[in-house]
Amino acid sequence: MTAAPAIPKGLEGVVAAETEMSFINGQKGILEYVGIPIGELSAHSNFEETVFLLWNRRLPSKAELDSFTRELRGQYDPPAAVMQRISELPKDAQPMHVLRTMISLLALYDTTPNANDVASAREKSLKILASAPAIVANFDRYRRGEAPIKPDDSLSFAENFLYMLNGKRPTATMARAFDVCMILHADHGLNNSTFTARVIISTLSDVYSALTGAVGSLRGPLHGGANEGVMDMLNAIPSVDAAEAFVMDKLVRKDRIMGFGHRVYKTKDPRATDLQSLAKQLAEDTGNTALYEKSHRIEQVMEREVGAKGIYPNVDFYSATTYHCIGLKLDLFTPMFAMSRLAGWSGHLLEQLSDNRLYRPTVRYVGPHNQPYTPMDQRS
Repeated sequence: MTAAPAIPKGLEGVVAAETEMSFINGQKGILEYVGIPIGELSAHSNFEETVFLLWNRRLPSKAELDSFTRELRGQYDPPAAVMQRISELPKDAQPMHVLRTMISLLALYDTTPNANDVASAREKSLKILASAPAIVANFDRYRRGEAPIKPDDSLSFAENFLYMLNGKRPTATMARAFDVCMILHADHGLNNSTFTARVIISTLSDVYSALTGAVGSLRGPLHGGANEGVMDMLNAIPSVDAAEAFVMDKLVRKDRIMGFGHRVYKTKDPRATDLQSLAKQLAEDTGNTALYEKSHRIEQVMEREVGAKGIYPNVDFYSATTYHCIGLKLDLFTPMFAMSRLAGWSGHLLEQLSDNRLYRPTVRYVGPHNQPYTPMDQRS
């Protein structure tokens, strides 16, 4: 009898779609957006241009970028009814639940919420992406007892978010740091949340449903929620000198070190390389040098102890330090990831819709057969 073929757990290694958006070589630590190395984009581009690149599979001309930027800024302000709902939410609600709920709520104020041709999907994706900063920032203000702040369409995506969050325009360093974070998190192949978005839109559902589902996927601690775990770990280490003993104790007990290891990368995540430089600079600028040094010491110990096993820092490791230095609360870390990844999810929705086929994988049944039905009075 021929044995049934093995099923890769978690669908590891299974090719489920084709994309022109991002390329990953985990063995060599390469990440490219439409063929451009991520380091080139983080050094020379901005988030708005990166979104255009992902959605159009090419860099824009100056006129095209100016037009796209105006279009995005013109959608910064969500419907008044949506913003009113924020003031009616429990103040102890988790921001990721708020973001997921508000994206779904946006559909109720769209006169054609189910339109899913490519042009309509792009329009709705732009509105959701543009609205997300106002939703996240003003929920945080509401729970702090601060008055809401309307978006400023003279500001970039990164500047506008930090302005609404803090009530003042950010420094150039802070704005650039946040902009780079948005670039680095924008897309990453067929990860769990991206797969979720593509599966939902493949039913010819709607953009709001697909992006709501993607946010739900991202918030899991094995996905986008991992950066919060990194910060919890750093806070649990009392000093730089205590970092090595902390790591060694974790390794002896075979506990996971948050921010290390990746399903794809067998070398250092290229996004972590960019974020490390950013985190170091921000730590020095904001008086958080000890936090960065704890992170760096953990990386050194992990390199010495398990580097040969291909366990290296991933994007979450230094993004935690970066977000902390920007001044974000811990439970806003994952919403920041989601705000950026809305760009990638939306690009994948457009790609899926342009040549759609319903996702319908099969499953192998491993249960019993021909079991008798036992009447209730005969069951033990």
